[in-house]
Formats: sequence, structure tokens, C-alpha cells
Amino acid sequence: MPFTARRAAKAWATSESEARKTLDGLASRSLLLDLSRDDETYYVLPPPMAGFFELSLMRIRTDIDQQALSELFYQYLNVEENFIRDLFVRGETKPGRILVHEPALSSDNSSQVLDYERTSAVIRTARHIAVGLCYCRHKMSHLGKACKATQEICMSFNIMAEPLIRHGHARRIDVPEAIDLLQQANDQQLVQFGDNVREGVSFICHCCGCCCDALQAARRFTALHTVQTTNFAPLLDNRLCSGCGRCVSACPVEAAQLTCDPQKLPPGVMSPRIDMDRCLGCALCVRACRSGALRLTSRPARMLTPVNIAHRVVLMATERHCLQNLIFDKALTSHRAMAAILGVILRLPPVKQYLARKQMNSRYLDRLLDSAQSLAVISQQES
Repeated sequence: MPFTARRAAKAWATSESEARKTLDGLASRSLLLDLSRDDETYYVLPPPMAGFFELSLMRIRTDIDQQALSELFYQYLNVEENFIRDLFVRGETKPGRILVHEPALSSDNSSQVLDYERTSAVIRTARHIAVGLCYCRHKMSHLGKACKATQEICMSFNIMAEPLIRHGHARRIDVPEAIDLLQQANDQQLVQFGDNVREGVSFICHCCGCCCDALQAARRFTALHTVQTTNFAPLLDNRLCSGCGRCVSACPVEAAQLTCDPQKLPPGVMSPRIDMDRCLGCALCVRACRSGALRLTSRPARMLTPVNIAHRVVLMATERHCLQNLIFDKALTSHRAMAAILGVILRLPPVKQYLARKQMNSRYLDRLLDSAQSLAVISQQES
């Protein structure tokens, strides 16, 4: 929960100026985020991802041993499984989502893509934009495993960008430079992976399958759907496919594999088979295809993106059976936080509301939900 220097000073039994000095020192080392609101500075612990892992390697630093840190991070995130499995696999609502590769969109597709599903739209509507080193490729470079894709290319936006710029963790850029970097990412066949929210997106990374923790998790836990996919999937026209394998090379999660097609002449001609359980819907394969055999088509069921961070946090807490922890750890310290959480619960679908009731075991919440449902029934009858 965000707190002020005044509150920290009281807890530490020290002066407010001394507390602020300590907190600002922690913020300058990426261990805290300092956020300004209404002429007051609030401090908050960054989340694990996207958070303190990325912040520690978003720039070249000499105050810590980034080589040793990278080796430890690699062991914890890329070799061991517990943390990554817990972060990406539990629950239906994921912390991150894939954004569609815009150069692959046809005129038909473009009309179906909403603004929050486009990286270019997120960039153009952001209040603050910052760019820093790609944490994943920077980490891999210390292990001699990084690819040649651009490193200074990962973007932070809005409330997340401002403190990163202030402390030199990232560099302020304007919209034209951000669009240029997006074009560079598209030219290098990088995947846009961002905050799983519609409003107030805080980050978009430009990811490669060889270095990115999220995409590696998507390969390791294929059927468990570690990231939210786009609302599209590639559709293959076997009559046009030449079997060149460019789509297979372009796929960052190895969802496309070349196999022998017995229906093709001459015998032995290869064609791609796409595993839809693994496919991200990023459309890199569609752009890579030179014969026009692949095109984007809408998925049967549209993926639902949380409205904002509060909505996503409540959904994740409900699905992971820890909503009560969220209430007691966070909301009881602030009536605004409680109101925000209850507001999200009131807008949840019935199944999620049922889960929330069971976890909270609260007469107040039961009455609130019953009243809301009664009003909804009356409204439907009147209409």
C-alpha cells in the first residue's frame, strides 16, 4: 500500500526529513517507486514483474554487480520453476498480454482491433513515455546468451514512467521517437508484450523468444496459457503454402512446426502445422509468409482484458482464492482502496462474484451484491 514519508517517520521514530532521505535513497536504487499525487509523494514497493527484476537491469549500473545479479536471476527465473509457474500459470487473469503485430493487419482485421490492442495507440495516448534497456536481453548478455535485437527499446508509460525518468532508470522520449522504436521492433520481428489492462498501461516490452522470460514461460507451460493472447489466430491456406518454413522461424514460442503433408504433390512437401494451444496470436508468422498462405482470423471467443489495474488485481485475487488477503492487507488502510475493490466486485460476472462471496464471508458484501442484483432485475423488467 502506498505510504508517505510522514507515516514512515512515525513508524521508525525519526524525523520526516530523515525518513524522506532514506526513502529517496531506496527509490534511486530501484527498491521503491516514488509517485507524486496532489503535491504529496507516496512510496510503494514495486511488484516482482513488471517491477524490481526489470528495474534492477533497465540501465547500466556500477553500484551493484549486474553480472552476479543476472546469473542469480537466470537461475531463479529460467532454470527453477516455482516463481514463474506461480506468477504466470495460476488463475485465468494474467499479468501480461500480447498485442497484435500491427504490420500484419489487413484492412479487414484493422476494423476489428480496438485501440487498447494496438501498441501505437497506447503510445499516442500516454501522458509520459520512457525507454530503458530490455531487462531480459540485458540479463542474457551477462551470460553470453543474448540475441542481437536492440536492447534500449522497452517502454514504460504514464504513472510508471515518471519516477523512472526522474531517477535515471529510463530516458524520457516523445511520441515520434517511441513510434520509431516500435517500427524498429517490428522490423526485428519482436513481440509486443504489455500490461494486461485497457486503461493506464504501465509498460510494453518488445520481446524475443530466445531471451524473454514471459515467452520462455509460454513455451515451457504450453497448455497452461501463461499470457493473455490476442483475439486473433493465423489461418493456413494449404493451396498457397510453399513449405518454405519462414513462419516456423518467425514464431517466438515454437507454435508452428513443419510437417509432411500427404495431400500435397509432389510427395514429401512440407507445410506448417500450428498448435493453437501454444499460439499467441501475435501475427509474426503472417507477416513472414511471402506466399499469402497465412492470414489472421478472429478467435471464436474474444479475450477479455481488465479495465484497469484495480480490476485486474481483484480478478487475480479472486481466482487465486486470496481476495480476503487483499482486503485485509490493502483496503482496510484506506477507504478509497476499499471503495475501489468493492466497485470492481460489483461489476464482476456472477461466477466471480460467487467466488468473492465465499472468500470474504461478509454479511456486508452479501447485502451489497444482493441489492445490486435486485436493482439489475428491476431495471431489466422496466426495460
